[in-house]
Amino acid sequence: MNQLNRRQWMQTATLAGLGSLFAHTASAHMASSLCQSPVNGAPLIRLSANENPYGPSEKVRSAMVNAFEKVCRYPGMFQSELQQMLADKHGVAKENILLVAGSTEGLKLCGLTYGSNGKEIVAADPVFKSLLSYAEHFGSFIHKVPVDDQLQHDLEGMEARITQNTGLVFVCNPGNPTGTVLPASKMRQFCDELSDRTMVFSDEAYFDYITEPNYPSMIELVKQDKNVVVSRTFSKVFGLAGIRVGYLIARPDIIARLGQAMMARPNVLAIFAAIEALKDKDFYQLSLAKNRICKNMIYETLDELGMEYQVSHTNFVFFKTGKDIAEVQKAILKHGIAIGRAFPPLREWCRISTGSTEDIQRFCEALKKEFS
Repeated sequence: MNQLNRRQWMQTATLAGLGSLFAHTASAHMASSLCQSPVNGAPLIRLSANENPYGPSEKVRSAMVNAFEKVCRYPGMFQSELQQMLADKHGVAKENILLVAGSTEGLKLCGLTYGSNGKEIVAADPVFKSLLSYAEHFGSFIHKVPVDDQLQHDLEGMEARITQNTGLVFVCNPGNPTGTVLPASKMRQFCDELSDRTMVFSDEAYFDYITEPNYPSMIELVKQDKNVVVSRTFSKVFGLAGIRVGYLIARPDIIARLGQAMMARPNVLAIFAAIEALKDKDFYQLSLAKNRICKNMIYETLDELGMEYQVSHTNFVFFKTGKDIAEVQKAILKHGIAIGRAFPPLREWCRISTGSTEDIQRFCEALKKEFS
């Protein structure tokens, strides 16, 4: 088989075998429903995991298909290009970047590194718990500080919990599940001052959705050689949740230490998907625009129903139903829609992902039927 025919055969076989995964669909609703369980014979609309159903973009899909010829190689030889692109994007050196198999892998890695052997971690409550639960499994004690009445991190309360045994302070900004963002100057001062006492982890998975102009990333503290680790992901605005690729940004010595304890790295397809995703500015803007439309649809429905909610800097909305979340989940599931899980102690609050415009329209109609 000559090389040209071999290439054609490989791409044909790839497309045939994985067509259900990569084929372009007529609507984002179809894409978001591919792996869902049926409810009353119809696909379940998944608005529970803060995914972006508009991805991956066509350019990213093509890049992944073309990369199949390289999957016989280990991914290490392809990482350098992606690391350099990310370094250029954030104005740091390549040595400041650690690629991980989804930002959750990076969170767990830092939880293990800085929270094991009886070390303590300070975090808001509720918050995204992957780092905390993983560290707790390996012997860390977690200081959970309730969010304030604005559903923001209680930074003063968190600082009061720091001791000589504190290995890490975890900040999720924008917050998950609340969707809130901390005042810029307050956030920066908190991370700056505490990084002189312990390691600070800033989870910025939703940073692209922040609407405040010139809001600072804590990457600026990394540039000042502070004890700060920042996590980013390709799962949200880039629509690559199923590919599992994210990265950490920190001082080179911190990156080197974390790299020694890594358990998984992005595979070849994930690397080439991320490289193309960074180039595809049109899809990036499309994702942000669709997210704004969906959030406004949700806000309008909640206003109509008189429900309290948080203005969100993410791709989800957190709102108060007045009912236990288990009851709300059951009610909305009757309409074929899965919503966010419980986030105790805020059990009367519900997190709804933005999804596609068609899915959000269905959700808004279901919410009106159940709460009007």
